[in-house]
Amino acid sequence: MGTFEIISKHGDHEQVVFCNDPTVGLKAIIAIHNTSLGPALGGTRMWNYKNEDEALVDVLRLSKGMTYKAAASGLNLGGGKAVIIGDSKTQKSEGMFRAFGQFVNSLNGKYITAEDVGTSVQDMEHIYMETRWVTGIPKELGGSGDPSPYTAHGVYMGIKASAKEKFGTDSLKGMRINVQGLGNVGSHLVKHLKDEGAVITVADIDAERTKNVAEKFSAKAVSPDEILFQECDILAPCALGAIVNDDSITKLKTKVIAGGANNLLAESRHGDQLKELGILYAPDYVINAGGLMNVFVELEGYSPDRAFEKTKKVYNNLEKVYAIAKRDNVGTHTAADRLAEERIATIGHLKQRHPGLSSRAFTTLKEVHKR
Repeated sequence: MGTFEIISKHGDHEQVVFCNDPTVGLKAIIAIHNTSLGPALGGTRMWNYKNEDEALVDVLRLSKGMTYKAAASGLNLGGGKAVIIGDSKTQKSEGMFRAFGQFVNSLNGKYITAEDVGTSVQDMEHIYMETRWVTGIPKELGGSGDPSPYTAHGVYMGIKASAKEKFGTDSLKGMRINVQGLGNVGSHLVKHLKDEGAVITVADIDAERTKNVAEKFSAKAVSPDEILFQECDILAPCALGAIVNDDSITKLKTKVIAGGANNLLAESRHGDQLKELGILYAPDYVINAGGLMNVFVELEGYSPDRAFEKTKKVYNNLEKVYAIAKRDNVGTHTAADRLAEERIATIGHLKQRHPGLSSRAFTTLKEVHKR
């Protein structure tokens, strides 16, 4: 399949930018999906993709997900994402991220980047040396720093909302919760769950990390191959996506899937299958929106207290999704899409009627960068 065929297959993207700078080893792709609600904001992921086509498909899917995430969260932001092809453990350099920052800068605010899998606050600081269109920069530079605590808190609130929907109570005391993936988000989530008295099982591809987290929070440790299929009340996937697929779906032994990973469903039809199986699914882009909420606050002038309060809204947003799912008798993945699409259509229609209309976030950010 050719490049343009791949782009057409994965949604109506407004712009896709290929970034190449051989002198610093930069091969990157920026995908801007939709800016009806505001500038496209989404993190930069660095991953050792098998080839360019795999990277392109990933960035297209992720950027579309960001559009829906912002819309369903009630934020005045559009959806975008970037990927850098390479090994984040061995191929990073200041020059690479500064060169990438120049590509971001050339878009003049249509795309705003942030931290994601394989990138760090330090990397965002290097990007910041070349452009102001970046969030998640160090706190000493006026940014919010690491967004993962806020993502994790949002996931925790989403798990509570999902427990209330499925079990009639949002108390997690005694609930059997399996956490797959113990990176920054997963590890913070385990702490929240432990504090509330959940019975936790954990796994990560890093055996040493699994051991450390299990010992610290008195959790049971299992292998990455086992974690998805251990019997539990709630499964919280916090690693990479597509874990609900043809091979796994009939082997799941959980009543709820609610975690921080993106693109948990390999295909949309798997959301319908979960509904048929009686497994409640918290749509990924709704439950993991806490990090986006955090950097949105950064655009307005950062306050950690305001960001923390904003992540509590994940609970209410999921309640809206579950209500739509019951009202329309559809899977929760479809209900989340309807919630997002209705808002995108409404605001997009307003902008067509009033071409001068600009989102408050974008206007505020432009004023910040003038100073």
